[in-house]
Amino acid sequence: MNTLHRTALLAAAGTALVLSLTACQGDGDANSASTSGSSVNVQSPSGKATDASGTTGSANSTGSESTSGSTGSNIGGGSTKASGSSGSASSGEQASASTPVCTAGDVRITAATQDGPPYTHIVLTAKNTSRHSCRLTGFPHIQFLESHKQDVPAVAKSKPEAPVVLAAGDPAYALVKLSDGGREENNEPVTAFSVMLAGDPTVIAVTAPGSEGVAVDPAKALTGYWTPELRNGADDF
Repeated sequence: MNTLHRTALLAAAGTALVLSLTACQGDGDANSASTSGSSVNVQSPSGKATDASGTTGSANSTGSESTSGSTGSNIGGGSTKASGSSGSASSGEQASASTPVCTAGDVRITAATQDGPPYTHIVLTAKNTSRHSCRLTGFPHIQFLESHKQDVPAVAKSKPEAPVVLAAGDPAYALVKLSDGGREENNEPVTAFSVMLAGDPTVIAVTAPGSEGVAVDPAKALTGYWTPELRNGADDF
């Protein structure tokens, strides 16, 4: 009986040892597989890097979107700017050409002395008193004396480069020379004179500045063109 009992015990011990070794080996394989699986990267259908746990990487996605957005913005901005600049220049030219010419009914003309005694220059101011814009062309056609029917000659160098367009309420100016200021000149007193605008035969009566008017030498009188700003008068002509 003792021999049989010892044999049974040895057989049972051997079986337990085999089972224990098998279990240990299985645990080792499972750990190895788990460790290996955590380091594997998988390419998702969207092209983004995804690890085994399902966490999505953002480095590639951010870089791609940033590059695309920057390129699109630059191209769009450049195209819009060029188009806007061209359209603005074209609109300005068309607006100037379509603006009606100022008539005597659109403006009020006044005169003021330009310098101190002896007064050799005056400045004419034409203010747009209408409710619309108008284009003031050329120079004022002036006649100081009834005995001299010729218009005062215009000084070509005073002609502005761009058309003079007056919005409602805006002024334009013209410098007018009366004489050289010398004592030996053939000056005549003038208290009022006539002005006509280019393209309009209406005569506008303008009161001369000063309580006694101004002294004019018809042989020396000159006028400048209408300009949108007051020129530095007496030195020009």
